Amino acid sequence: MALKTAARISTISYDIRGPLAALADELEGQGRDIIRLHLGDPAEHGVAAPAAVLDAVRRDLDASCGYAHSQGIPQARDAVTAYYQDRGIDAIDPDDVTLGNGVSELVQVALHSLLDPGDQVLLPAPGYPLWAAAVTLAGGTPVHYRCDEEADWSPDLADLRARTGPRTVALVVNSPHNPTGAVWPAPVLHAMVEHARAHELTLLSDEIYAHILYDASHTILAGLAPDLACLTFGGLSKTHRMPGFRVGWMLLTGPRRHTAEYARALHLIASLRLCPNVPAQHAIVPALRDIERTERELTGPGGVLRERHRSAWRALRGLPDVGCVRPRGAFYLFPRLPPGRRDEPFAHELLCTQGVLVAPGSGLHHPKGDHIRLTSLAEPARFAEAVTRIGRQLDSPSGSPTTRSSRR
Repeated sequence: MALKTAARISTISYDIRGPLAALADELEGQGRDIIRLHLGDPAEHGVAAPAAVLDAVRRDLDASCGYAHSQGIPQARDAVTAYYQDRGIDAIDPDDVTLGNGVSELVQVALHSLLDPGDQVLLPAPGYPLWAAAVTLAGGTPVHYRCDEEADWSPDLADLRARTGPRTVALVVNSPHNPTGAVWPAPVLHAMVEHARAHELTLLSDEIYAHILYDASHTILAGLAPDLACLTFGGLSKTHRMPGFRVGWMLLTGPRRHTAEYARALHLIASLRLCPNVPAQHAIVPALRDIERTERELTGPGGVLRERHRSAWRALRGLPDVGCVRPRGAFYLFPRLPPGRRDEPFAHELLCTQGVLVAPGSGLHHPKGDHIRLTSLAEPARFAEAVTRIGRQLDSPSGSPTTRSSRR
């Protein structure tokens, strides 16, 4: 008898690590040169983690073999608390901080603590697919609001209002935005907070790219909504180039008389995984102590991410009939394909014939099916080679004999 699979699994996907990535592995195994631009992994592209942070993990390794507090080690939670206090988030203490094995785990902890079957959560489209999958796995219903390419990928507030209904319980905000790299302006964030206030929505703010900015400034959403329940997500995967360490945190803010019961549920769900990875938590104190210097080194004048971002943007702009809003944060580009090209078949053809792996926009909940996501993390020469190959594929007719044979 076939092993039963939960019915809800058929409604979720994570195409970034799906069949295209598996095909890329297969092609590489055959000796093909594959340029991988589908993941936001700095380490894969040679952007090293800070030595002082790695040294702190090594130094405390012997003392990290036992279980820790289910919310994380005290010194790391103290550091996260101080980080937000220094940025104007008052009336918080370490008990408001939960550490986790990356933001991805904490999103699921937060949603399982929040949602009842049928509860709706507003999510940006396009958007990072983990959020929709996690909402579904927690028994909720994802409802996507439109981000407008013509407005530099800022949320369409009218669409957001139209999609809010009686079962809506939470609003997800993501700035800097994955996959577009947009940094949503403060007036837009204020308007979203006002909408959450009017409808008594919990705010879920994904701020993992808060310190990866290009000529833009970041607004901590919790600072705009001291009277609302707000969960702020951050971590070291991106700024400190250590996604394999799985170091993330979640801060709960808002009036305690409103959040106390939810906090107890949050702590219960967090305790079910016993504790987060203990050795990796020792990275948090030195990482946050030097966060401003790290940001300058990455995105300031001459910074490695700034230079790679600028080089990638220039290379991409050389492709005729490909449009792309210039990103102001994160390390992604979200170009629009020429008319008539569809993202999923194009990404498949591009991988099979040219050896470039990108993420189709459809897998990132972009309904138009005509965008792809690329990371700007690759070394400039490697990214330029990828753009040359993309241009070559755009010059070829869709569904060429080479592509058709590769699909067999």
